[in-house]
Amino acid sequence: MLFRIALVVALVAGLASAALNFVKVREKIATLKANLQEQTDARAQAERERAAAKAAQEKAEQKLKEVETELATAKTERDSAVAEAEAQRAQAANLAEQVKKLRQDLGEAQAKLVQWEISGVQPGQIAALQAQLRALEKDKAELSNRLAHVTYQYHRALKELDRYVLGEVVPPLPADLIGRVLVVDPKWDFVVLDVGEDHGVVENGQMLVSRNGRLVGKVRIRTVEKDRSIANILPDWKFGEIMEGDIVMP
Repeated sequence: MLFRIALVVALVAGLASAALNFVKVREKIATLKANLQEQTDARAQAERERAAAKAAQEKAEQKLKEVETELATAKTERDSAVAEAEAQRAQAANLAEQVKKLRQDLGEAQAKLVQWEISGVQPGQIAALQAQLRALEKDKAELSNRLAHVTYQYHRALKELDRYVLGEVVPPLPADLIGRVLVVDPKWDFVVLDVGEDHGVVENGQMLVSRNGRLVGKVRIRTVEKDRSIANILPDWKFGEIMEGDIVMP
């Protein structure tokens, strides 16, 4: 009997403990559900806020692109306006210079017109006067050439006269004159030198020929050109074979 009572008491106690645990579990479940709901709501709120922030960012980026596009367009328009202004300024300066030149030409033309009016020359006579002037200039050039030729013949005759009266005259050459042998013709005993009239060389001038500080001969200038001359090798002064590149000096 006591066993049954104890068993019943134990069952009642177990039921009471189970009921108590059930109540606690139910409360925990309720709490967990509440917490889960709060977390779900918070997450949904965060998702909404993130979506709103993303939309605001995309809108700001789009606005920034629009502003950058407008800024680039404005800069292009500004550069175009500046370039056009510079072109207009340059054109204005060019036109001003042309106007100045035209005014100057007009003044010169008016001055020439006054001179023609004073001289009494008619416009139809200008061509004849120009032809006459050209003819006079041609005659002057011909006379200058003839004078130069006669002067040359005169000085040549004086040299020949000095040669016959006084013997062969050796004209002086510049003391600092130095040249080289360009061409040697051993058959006819003449050489071509790289110095000429521009260097002070004159006909009948004499020059010594040396190589490595040793005298090898002497030459007499026969023909003088602007930058070179031709000379004969003097037999009595031939101490060796003259070669291209040898030094020549007075």
